[in-house]
Amino acid sequence: MKPLGVFHVAPSLPPALEPLRRIAYNLWWAWNHDAIELFRRLDSALWETSGHNPVLMLGSISQAQLDAAAHDEAFLAHVARVARDLENYLASETSWFRRVYGDAGNMLTAYFSAEFGLTECLSIFAGGLGVLAGDHLKSASDLGVPLVGVGLLYQQGYFKQYLNQAGWQQESYEDNDFSNLPVQILRQPD
Repeated sequence: MKPLGVFHVAPSLPPALEPLRRIAYNLWWAWNHDAIELFRRLDSALWETSGHNPVLMLGSISQAQLDAAAHDEAFLAHVARVARDLENYLASETSWFRRVYGDAGNMLTAYFSAEFGLTECLSIFAGGLGVLAGDHLKSASDLGVPLVGVGLLYQQGYFKQYLNQAGWQQESYEDNDFSNLPVQILRQPD
C-alpha cells in the first residue's frame, strides 16, 4: 500500500537564525564561498554527510546545535554578513545588465536545457553540458541578466559511482527527495 503522505519533522530555527533558510533556498550560496563556509561552520561533519545540501542540513541538525549557534555572537555576525550580501546581490542596481541596458521592464529570457549543473546536492545533471548550462545560469545571475532556466527535475538524478569489492566500477541511482533539496514550487497565476 502506498503512503498517503510523508511527514518530515525538522528542528525549529531560532529567530536569530531564520536568515539561514532564505540563504539555503537561493542557489547563490553554491558559488559564494562565504555562504558555503557559513553552513560548514554550523556543523562541518553534517555539511559533508548532507552532500553539501543546506536544506537537508538544516532539517537534520540537532536543536541543541541550533540553539547554541543562536547565542554565538561571532556566528550571528557571519549569518548577518551573508544575509546582507545576498540581499545586496538580489537588489543590485549596478549589475552589468542594468548599467548597459537600463531597466528591462518585464523582459525575461528562457534558457531551456535537459540538465543544469548548479550544485552537487541538486543532481539533475550528468556531465559537461549540464555543468556548462549551470555555469551559464550562474554567470547570467552575476551579470544581472534576466534569464530563467527551464529544465527537468529528475526523480533519479545523476548516478553516483563507486568500486565494488572486486574493484569494478558500479553505479547507484538515488531518488531525489524534493522536500530536502534547495528547490521550491513556484505557483503564480497565469
